[in-house]
Amino acid sequence: MDWAIPPNRPDAFPVRMSTHSPITRAPSQVTDKYLTITLDNESYGIAVMKVREIIRMQKITPVPRMPEHVKGVLNLRGRVIPVVDLRLKFGLRAASSDTACIVVVQVKLPAMQSAQMGLIVDGVEEVVSLSSSEIEPVPDFGSNIDTTCLIGLAKVKGQVKTLLDIERVLAMEMEDGQAWRI
Repeated sequence: MDWAIPPNRPDAFPVRMSTHSPITRAPSQVTDKYLTITLDNESYGIAVMKVREIIRMQKITPVPRMPEHVKGVLNLRGRVIPVVDLRLKFGLRAASSDTACIVVVQVKLPAMQSAQMGLIVDGVEEVVSLSSSEIEPVPDFGSNIDTTCLIGLAKVKGQVKTLLDIERVLAMEMEDGQAWRI
């Protein structure tokens, strides 16, 4: 323990300053909420803090010379946002369903600017609360498999949910040299 005068208070009495780290909760007590979505009959989770809204499918204006999974842009209450089809982004076959919708997320892109993007998904399931102890680390699939966009795996009601780091999923555009700006 050291003695110090609080900053900007030269008239204050010295106080004891701890050299220990601040108290944090045990990992098993940390709980995060995830919006679970479906793609090709598989379940994925996106951190609720990144989700801004869920909207029904609507007209998407195509933009020329975009990668196949970038469907174009949509006008969301006067704001133009890019729309990505997560099925195509993940290399799944294209399909449409009656339950398809657009999940609007707020992400930080590699240049540190914040942007809203629409994600076309097959459907939305529910919001689940998961403690750190319920999230398993991503298994090692070998040296040539990039799993940096995965947070982990969780079992919810007997079903495995793959938890996505949605910022990394979308940032892969920029790293692959296929940068696109709208």
